[in-house]
This record gives sequence, C-alpha cells and structure tokens, in this order.
Amino acid sequence: MSLAALRRAARETVSGLPREFWWLWTSTLVNRLGAFVSTFMALYLTLDRGYSATYAGLVASLHGLGGVVSSIGAGVMTDRLGRRPTLLIAQSSTAAAVALLGFMHDPLAIAGVAFLVGAASNASRPAVQAMMADIVRPEDRVRAFSLNYWAINLGFAVSSMAAGFIAEVSYRAGFLLEAGMTAACAVVVFLRLPESRPTVAADDGGKKAVDAVGLGTVLRDGRFMSVVGLSFLVALVFQQGSVGLPVAMGEAGFTPADYGTAIAVNGFLIVALQIPVTRLIEHRDAKRLLVVSSLLAGYGFGLTAFAGSVGVFALTVCVWTLGEMINAPTQTGLVVRLSPVQGRGRYQGMYTLSWAVAALVAPLMSGFVIDRFGAEWLWGLCAVVGTGAAVGYGLLMRRLPAAVPSAVETPVAAEPEVSAA
Repeated sequence: MSLAALRRAARETVSGLPREFWWLWTSTLVNRLGAFVSTFMALYLTLDRGYSATYAGLVASLHGLGGVVSSIGAGVMTDRLGRRPTLLIAQSSTAAAVALLGFMHDPLAIAGVAFLVGAASNASRPAVQAMMADIVRPEDRVRAFSLNYWAINLGFAVSSMAAGFIAEVSYRAGFLLEAGMTAACAVVVFLRLPESRPTVAADDGGKKAVDAVGLGTVLRDGRFMSVVGLSFLVALVFQQGSVGLPVAMGEAGFTPADYGTAIAVNGFLIVALQIPVTRLIEHRDAKRLLVVSSLLAGYGFGLTAFAGSVGVFALTVCVWTLGEMINAPTQTGLVVRLSPVQGRGRYQGMYTLSWAVAALVAPLMSGFVIDRFGAEWLWGLCAVVGTGAAVGYGLLMRRLPAAVPSAVETPVAAEPEVSAA
C-alpha cells in the first residue's frame, strides 16, 4: 500500500466523528497512560512492602471485587444523574483513592483502599460507553468503539513500559502520577464535555422514561442477558492471557521474560492493526464477526497446548489477539443496539459486570484446572468455551431485529443538565 493510500485510509478512519468524541477519546488515552498501579501493584506489595504473594493476590482480588460492585451502581448513576456527573465523580474518586493508596502502610488499610480504587476506576466505564453511544451516529459506532479500544491499549502499552522505570525511582511517585493524570481526565470532562444524556420526556402519569427502565427491566430482557452471558464466556477466555498463560509457561520452565516477550505481541498487534482491522469489519455482519471472534479466541488459546517455544506461544497470541480486535468493538456496538436509549447506562453497567466477574472467576478457574488436571486441559477448556460462545452468538443473532436507524434516536441535550436522583 502506498503512502498516499495509507494517509487516505487514516483520514477516512478518523473523519466524521464529532468533536465531543475526540475529547472523550483524549480522556480515555490520558487515563490509560497513567495506569501504573495495576501494572506494578504486585511488585509494590511483595518487593517494596515485603508482603507475601498470597496477600498480593488477595489485594488484586479485592481490587477486582470493587469493579464488580460498582458496575451496576455506576450504570444506574449514568442514567439518573447523567454521563458527565458520573464521569466527574468516578474520575475524581479514583484520583483521590489512588493517591491515598500510596500512603497506606497497614495491610487492612491497603486492602480496603485497593477495593475503593477498583470500584472508583471501574465506575467510569458505563458512562464512557453510554456517552459514546449518545454522541456518535449509529453507522459510526463500531469505528468509534474501535478507536476508543485502540486508545486504551496504546495508553496501557506506554504506561506498562514507563511503570518499570518509575518503580525504580519511587513506587509512591507512580501512585501520585496516576492520581494526577486521572484528575486531569476529570478536568477535561468538566471543561470540554457537555452532558449527552438523551432528553427525557414524561408519560401521561408524569413518570420519566428513565425511571421506567430499571434494573429489573435489564434482568428481564432475555435477549440482552444472553449477550451478557456470552460476553462472560468470551471474557473468561481472554482473561487467560494474563492469568493462565503466565502460570502455564512458568510450570513449563519458561522465564518471566519469556512470558513478557510472548504477551507483548498482544499489545503490539492491537496498536498496529486495530485501525486497519476496523476498516475491514466496520460494515460487515455482526453475527459472523462475533462467531469468528469467539472461535479465534477459543482455538487461539486451545493451540497453546501444542506450544513448546516462545515463538510458538507468540503465534498463539497472534490468533486470539485477532479475535480480541474483532470482538471488542463489535460486542460493544451490539450492546448499544440492544439498549433502550433512556437505559443505556444500566445496560452498559450490566455488560461491564460480565467482564468484571470474568476477571474474578478466571484466576480461580485457571488455578484449579492447572493444579488438578494440567495446563493442556485448561487450553482444551478454552477451545470448548469459545466454541460454545460461537454457537450461542449464531443462535442469538438469527433472531435479532434489524439495526435501529439513527432517525429514531432521541435528540440529546445541547447543554449540561442533571436530573434529580
């Protein structure tokens, strides 16, 4: 491909998206650039503080549990308070909690604040995804979600490299730097992002539509909850890249550096190929994309059972990373498609919950299977789960109605507005 063609492709990828989207995108990038704590938390607790690996694992689990607890609450806040207030509360709370964590010494205090960090940091996700659905035209949403996913991975790749250098100087500096960058995200939201929540009209009884869409509505939506269940299965497979793969490689005699080399392929491919892949999938059938991505995830990890060198491990990472690049924007777009306009926050919160729960279950599952049966059984199980998810998507999408045209979208508020809780 010529340089001119590359420039044209890049221009077409980023064109046509509203200014508000790019401010939200910038906030996401800055947030992930400062994501140091999750990268060096285990090293901080074991090397700097001298705690055991078991305690470090407990803190990591509490961090994940915080995300599980906040997912639903943040979704409700997104619908009732609005996207902008929820983002401000979540990001301000995250900045304060991360800064506080850097000064904690007591084990119970560290564990408690880690739980707060997990809850606060996860609370912004439903608001970000709902706001993105509000401000981007339906036909551009897959592209927008893909660009946002690209920003997340680009920021994480840079922060992961920077975290090592920062940790050599001062772990506390890393906590404070992350707190400062998260606070900067809150400033961007406050100064540049208007409220995007759709205007809510009252019915004949004076009841607002947003109040009519409760958590019970989400739970009774069988089709959507099926998507949440399938999302959980896919997330359970993808989580093995960070929980099952390093354990299995360690037991096979590979060093942490070998694992780092193999898993680095994941971040590199996403940063390098996410935008070109988006151009290929943007207007293709979501059913086929979700089926293919589930199979790539399942069998990408399944092939790990046959890996005997770092190079082969890296090749298997390439396979499931391609599935990840296809699945992330397509799945998020499907969630928006199935969500009522006035209930986007609650629906996005439930979708976020599927990933948060998978992050809790995956370490337990991988440890149990590897200890009892061996790593080969874990990779075989991944192939089975991926196949099951593919079959589920195939059956579910057969009954899915046509996408809702943009003309029926409720106009969004032009100015920031906050409804009564």
